[in-house]
Amino acid sequence: MRTSLPADVRRAVCDRHGVFAAEYAVLAVGVVVVVASALVGFRGTMLNAVNGVGSAIQTTQSSIASR
Repeated sequence: MRTSLPADVRRAVCDRHGVFAAEYAVLAVGVVVVVASALVGFRGTMLNAVNGVGSAIQTTQSSIASR
């Protein structure tokens, strides 16, 4: 059974599932942009921190192994 065109249009206007999906997609892209910007902006600091942790681990392993 086929409904009338105005009923189809009214149903399409009231159906917000696609709009919600689009809003979530835009929000997800925004989060990705913010995280990527933070990674690029703090790259040097993050590399220094990771290298410092690596050095501390190596120093600890060396001191434990020499006992």
